[in-house]
Amino acid sequence: MRKLVIILVILPFVLKAQEPQLNATTYDFWLGQWQVSWTNADGSKGSGTNHIFKVLDDKVLEENFVITNGGQAGFKGKSLSVYNSQNNTWHQAWADNQGGYFDFYGSVVGDKKMFSTHPSDKDGKVIQQRMVFYDISDDQFTWDWESTSDGGKTWNLQWRINYTRLK
Repeated sequence: MRKLVIILVILPFVLKAQEPQLNATTYDFWLGQWQVSWTNADGSKGSGTNHIFKVLDDKVLEENFVITNGGQAGFKGKSLSVYNSQNNTWHQAWADNQGGYFDFYGSVVGDKKMFSTHPSDKDGKVIQQRMVFYDISDDQFTWDWESTSDGGKTWNLQWRINYTRLK
């Protein structure tokens, strides 16, 4: 019985230590020049580029996203992502040439890295959105834009982009 009590006392600390933690290099996999592609809901293809590099003494990630082919050709967006070492958090601000703006916070769940919005009220519904990066390797990964209106019980895929590193 004493061993069981010890295990039950120690187990939460062991599990917490095994959780993926945010750090200053959590999103470094994203650095570089990428070709991006996806299939639209109507079956048409879209593509573009995304260039991510460090700025401001290598403390901030700057993203430059451009759609070059498909129904939204000419769409451009930019984000700045920064790690706050004081409270071990990542934050991202996104803006685009269509008037879009999002404020995100970073997280890691298993092998997935995310940027999520805080829940907000939209037409009487509480909506939250997130970007999920997964299947990450040196030369490719998948990015999903998801939303939920049930407090995160279910997430709905809005847009999936396949990233391939430009040589």
